[in-house]
Amino acid sequence: MGLFNVTHPAFFLLTGIPGLESAQFWLAGPLCVMYAVALGGNTVVLQAVRAEPRLHQPMCYFLSMLSFSDMAMSVATLPTVLRTFCLSARTIDFDACLIQMFLIHSFSVMESGILLAMSFDHYVAICDPLRYATVLTNEVIAGMGLAVTAQSFIILFPLPFLIQRLPICRSNVLSHSYCLHPDMMKMACADITINIVYGLFALIFTIGMDLLFIFLSYVLILHSVMVIASHEERIKALNICVSHILAVLAFYVPMIGVSMVHRFGKNVPGFIHVLLSNNYLFVPPVLNPLIYSAKTKEIRRAIVHMFHCIKM
Repeated sequence: MGLFNVTHPAFFLLTGIPGLESAQFWLAGPLCVMYAVALGGNTVVLQAVRAEPRLHQPMCYFLSMLSFSDMAMSVATLPTVLRTFCLSARTIDFDACLIQMFLIHSFSVMESGILLAMSFDHYVAICDPLRYATVLTNEVIAGMGLAVTAQSFIILFPLPFLIQRLPICRSNVLSHSYCLHPDMMKMACADITINIVYGLFALIFTIGMDLLFIFLSYVLILHSVMVIASHEERIKALNICVSHILAVLAFYVPMIGVSMVHRFGKNVPGFIHVLLSNNYLFVPPVLNPLIYSAKTKEIRRAIVHMFHCIKM
């Protein structure tokens, strides 16, 4: 990817948890369990939706997209994280780091867009249920999925080239066990204003706008639910949203926490930064299949039925 005549290191050095180097090997076990749950749980959800005709409905299609993005995120970070913690192999080639950075940010934006699409599904189901089947057709769902995917890749496509144009000569030691744009641009010994501005634009235009519209959709949902006369009907309507609200919290709360610590926590120990960043990447893929399996009766039944058929 040598398009710019600038100096780059041949490789970067990844970091596990600063200050806890002696304990990193013992953290490899919990990390392996988290990856196993993330990959296994999301695979089970995808297979259950595929195999069970009753789950061939809009909400489950969006859940399949969410599971796919969670699996892709886990696969993107898995090689370097496990090499760093299990084998103490910290090196990653410069070009491989650029590719991993692009994939991590792209799948994060994709997950945010899918959560927005799911909030739209809930809005139509609760606020305009009679038009639900005509609004959320298979063609509309496929179009929404393609739009989310295209947006995530197109908007973040410039990031590797914005890094590649920078001469990197300050250091080649990254502060995480994977590659992120903010981490890599700090290694440059040149003006990084363009990187900062474009990164902020991409963040606001994608995840920021998604979070705003998710909030507005729930304001409209809450308003619609409050005019329902029956208390039981209100509870039933709100119960539809519980799994999605938990998934939104699992995704956005760690992200906001990381942003706040990076911006205001100058005196916070380095391992706190790293742990929060790891939570942001690792927690949603682990929690999402557990949340939807526990809270969605149809998916739970499909999973039980699937395993029952395997045993037979």
